[in-house]
Amino acid sequence: MSRKTRKRRSQKLGLAPGTLVHVGERRTARPEITLLEYDAGGLKESRLAAATAGGLARGAGTLWLNVHGLHETALMADIGRRFGLHPLVLEDILNTDQRPKVDDYGDYLFIVVRFFALDAAAGSIGSDQVSMVLGADFVLTFQERPTGTLEPLRERLRGDKGQIRKLGADYLAYAILDLLVDSYFSVLEQLTERTEALEDSLLQQATPALLREIHEIKREATAMRRAVWPLREVINSLTRTEQRFFRQETQPYLRDIYDHAVHVIESLDSIRDLIAGMLDIYLSSVSNRVNLEVRILTVIATLFMPAALIAGIFGMNFHNMPLIGDNEGFLVALGMMGAIALVMVTIFWRRRWLH
Repeated sequence: MSRKTRKRRSQKLGLAPGTLVHVGERRTARPEITLLEYDAGGLKESRLAAATAGGLARGAGTLWLNVHGLHETALMADIGRRFGLHPLVLEDILNTDQRPKVDDYGDYLFIVVRFFALDAAAGSIGSDQVSMVLGADFVLTFQERPTGTLEPLRERLRGDKGQIRKLGADYLAYAILDLLVDSYFSVLEQLTERTEALEDSLLQQATPALLREIHEIKREATAMRRAVWPLREVINSLTRTEQRFFRQETQPYLRDIYDHAVHVIESLDSIRDLIAGMLDIYLSSVSNRVNLEVRILTVIATLFMPAALIAGIFGMNFHNMPLIGDNEGFLVALGMMGAIALVMVTIFWRRRWLH
């Protein structure tokens, strides 16, 4: 897209609850819809047109419908009618600045998580919203744009690796959550490497450019923590109260995701502490540099003070003064200035004020 368009929450002021308005940045030119239907016997994969997404026929086994691109509200409304989704669910899907959460609507669960990835072009970490609806035999996922994050899961389904085809929609929902949480670790590794490299550069020389990068990393770490902290509560809620949707066999896998989320939070806290330490190092370096510069200027000014005093004395308008009529008086005055300056430099050097 040549120009990005972004809609904000303020455009929904005065509208009724459940009104479908896309809030966020338009990440794709047109929506892409992928449908996978599978069971222990096989897999059927197809791509759907936006006009036919709301009227797709259900087969046996587990259905996984994935949508890339959330800006077409008519498509969202068709999918909502086909699967009986509440208007508030569709509204939350279209609002791409949601915090991670889980809502129970009786026949299905609505789950919101966030996906993070390093934007190589911008050199920063980007964030996308991933919405998921889990029913008895179907999973719906809605993403802002194609990221390739869930492609390994599709490959597992195509290759019939493990028991994923034999298990139900709850295991598919777990596998999606597991992929999204595991993707945090690659971002954490990159964030940690950037932080360590920044710390090494900071110890060598503190510059305003390093300070900007410190604040950038701090902002990214804070954004990740805001997403992972509620996600931990979401996973904890799924393990404790949502056994209607996640079978007993799937519960241990959810607890494993919970452990990963806790690990991510602890790693982010460590990065935040390291960033706080780097800010202290930067401020100390700047303060030391200022003190050094002030000390050098003070020494220079002190060296010139005796010379200024002598010049001021001999500049007084008296007719009778020592050396006024002496032909060597000028050289004697310069010699006195130089001798005093040399003595002072020697004293400063011995006291290590010039080191």
